[in-house]
Amino acid sequence: MSIREWAAGEGPRDKLLQRGAKTLSDAELLAVLLRTGRRGYSALDLGRDLLQRFGSLGGLLRASQETLLGYPGLGAGKYAVLRAGLELARRHALEQARAGSALCSPQATRQFLQHHLGSQAREVFTCLFLDNQHRILRCEDLFFGTLDGAAVYPREVAVRALQYHAAAVILAHNHPSGVAEPSHADRRITERLQAALGLLDIRVLDHIIVGRGQSYSFAESGLL
Repeated sequence: MSIREWAAGEGPRDKLLQRGAKTLSDAELLAVLLRTGRRGYSALDLGRDLLQRFGSLGGLLRASQETLLGYPGLGAGKYAVLRAGLELARRHALEQARAGSALCSPQATRQFLQHHLGSQAREVFTCLFLDNQHRILRCEDLFFGTLDGAAVYPREVAVRALQYHAAAVILAHNHPSGVAEPSHADRRITERLQAALGLLDIRVLDHIIVGRGQSYSFAESGLL
């Protein structure tokens, strides 16, 4: 059953138009994006099935392309819609972070990093390069790893910082396990990066670890 086959006023799309997107459940929002289900299943049924299969909305968005394309009722078109929706949310969060100061608007910065890194199935190390007023010049994913970690090279971070004429950086990476607590390796690489960039008079303002719906700030914890 498609969204268009719902009786007037009863479907998720009508509910969104009449009451606002915030009133919809995760399954209903998925139904609006997916538009159609599969034989014997409405789009809402498919949305519920997907959330149950992958455990949560985050689990669904972290699933690989191969896994999602192989799920009954999903295809290339629906997969593309899901990824496009996620990318739009990420870009909107980046616009909000860029609109203000990264220091004066830590909430916008964390929100962006949650959108940017929270759905990643493997560890990704990201740098936000800032000007001398702490406005975001560039966001770049520099290192990629497996579920267990990513190798980080201070020289590469320094090269990018000089390339973008950055005065400061915010470091960030995700923990696919979902637990936003720093490991010994996280603390060590933060110290190395702070030392290497300090020689270039580039400040490390923070290192944020992104978990599932939570984050950890080195600066707020007194580790910088």
